[in-house]
Amino acid sequence: MGRASKGRPTAEAAPVIVMVRPQLGENIGMAARAMLNCGLSALRLVSPRDGWPNERAWRAASGADIVLDKAGVFEAVGEAVADLEHVVATTARNRELVQRIVTARQAAIDMRDWIARGRKVGILFGPERTGLENEDMVHADTALTIPLNPQFSSLNVAQAVLLVAYEWMTAGDPTPAERMADHAARPATKEELENLFAHLERALDESGFLRHKAMRPSMVLNLRALLQRAAMTEQEARTFHGVIKFLSKHQHEE
Repeated sequence: MGRASKGRPTAEAAPVIVMVRPQLGENIGMAARAMLNCGLSALRLVSPRDGWPNERAWRAASGADIVLDKAGVFEAVGEAVADLEHVVATTARNRELVQRIVTARQAAIDMRDWIARGRKVGILFGPERTGLENEDMVHADTALTIPLNPQFSSLNVAQAVLLVAYEWMTAGDPTPAERMADHAARPATKEELENLFAHLERALDESGFLRHKAMRPSMVLNLRALLQRAAMTEQEARTFHGVIKFLSKHQHEE
């Protein structure tokens, strides 16, 4: 406590994480670490079993001290969410309340929409052993469930915080689903691929691989399509040229 945090939250407005009656300081710390991983920093604790502050939480946070240092402590859920306009409650089972139920992914989309409109949003997480009770759930507008293996769906509360926080982060993350590594060479141009294929075709003709005239056109097209699908870099195309040259040289020597 009082140590310098190793991380900082993102500058964007984000949901408040409310942990209701958490039992272990370690879980609070791991939840704080998960939050900061995903750019969240506003943490509220409702009646933590072992009191607050809890040194074990700081040890488990692995540097996410900024989350714990600013955590608010409340005696009841109603107090913890009093200033919020939308509250999402995580639950693993139906509590016999009529509520809208969404996945974490849909909740992330909803929360980003609410926050974009200037609304204050919070997410409730229940205690490790029992989860949220009906008395907790009635403070929420929406129930959130995480689809898991129905034969083993139990989650540690810190894991649940990470899953929900990650969905929040990715819902607004511009990272493309696929890209070349930053250190990789540029993609090969079509001209470079054409030159490579011409080199390969000559080598295959010289080796006799394309000796069957009836099959040659389809074989050539399939090989050309294969090279196109490979999405080679300029460096890989040059390496392939070297491989062809080496094999051709050794074939002639034999």
